[in-house]
Amino acid sequence: MPAVPTIAVIDDDQAIREAMDDLIMSFGYQCRLFASAEAFLTSGRETPVDCILVDVKMPGLSGIELQNELNRRGPHPPMIFVTSYEDERTRQAALSGGALAFLRKPVTIDRLMTSLETALGQQP
Repeated sequence: MPAVPTIAVIDDDQAIREAMDDLIMSFGYQCRLFASAEAFLTSGRETPVDCILVDVKMPGLSGIELQNELNRRGPHPPMIFVTSYEDERTRQAALSGGALAFLRKPVTIDRLMTSLETALGQQP
């Protein structure tokens, strides 16, 4: 039996983290929640993650800075940005840094799940 994909949700808003957790688990995936990019980086990742959902604007490292750090470290899971902060320069920075998608909050369930399925290599 194949392992259930694990999605990391990195957002400083607890309500967003909890809502994403409920949604992702309702689709049969596992979820790991992080309140900051730093918490994710220092987690030790004892449970490997298959995809990273990340906010752009957070205290400490931003989502873009996290992406830059992960890119510096080498191969990492696909990243999907989900944010209420959107400008073209930030969007381009995320996508040129390798992000799979840049979604605006509030994101529709269909759009989020299509992006997740794409990231996980499944057919939407």
